[in-house]
Amino acid sequence: MAIPEFIVKLREKIGHAPLWLPGVTAVVIRDVPPGAPIYQLPEVLLVKRSDNGEWTPVTGIIDPNEEPHDAAVREVKEETGLDVTVEALLGTGAVGPVEYPNGDVTSYVDVAMRCAVVGDDVPHVADDESVEVGWFQISKMPPMKPRFRLIIADAVAQLNHAPGFRPRMGYYKRG
Repeated sequence: MAIPEFIVKLREKIGHAPLWLPGVTAVVIRDVPPGAPIYQLPEVLLVKRSDNGEWTPVTGIIDPNEEPHDAAVREVKEETGLDVTVEALLGTGAVGPVEYPNGDVTSYVDVAMRCAVVGDDVPHVADDESVEVGWFQISKMPPMKPRFRLIIADAVAQLNHAPGFRPRMGYYKRG
């Protein structure tokens, strides 16, 4: 996985010490097209990570001076080749600490957003961070961490019930 240059420079100074970083989770939802059978469900774009083999929505680190919504758009493009627009804030929460194989310890303040594809919706593996990418019906997703299932459920709830949706404050409790 490519480590952003600003983190490489920080690690030169602090070594493997715990580091808080801003992160983003982009939940890209493809809604059911008009006239589709009633049993058809929305689909979510997932990537299979090259570092641990886990399926997740697109995630990434927010660069210095970058807006979270811009980071979400950038990360989706970098990892899947798709252009997206951010349509809703789903919530924010702490993730970690995560210890990486090289000994680095990081925690993230994550901002989750629901995104929609603009234009072509055929994804492909676009960088070395993923080994597979694809659309999955929300009822047929591969195994993944509970926080990702929760955020994906929030994305579908927000899509279907926008006026009553409240962004999640913390990933395991409603705030």
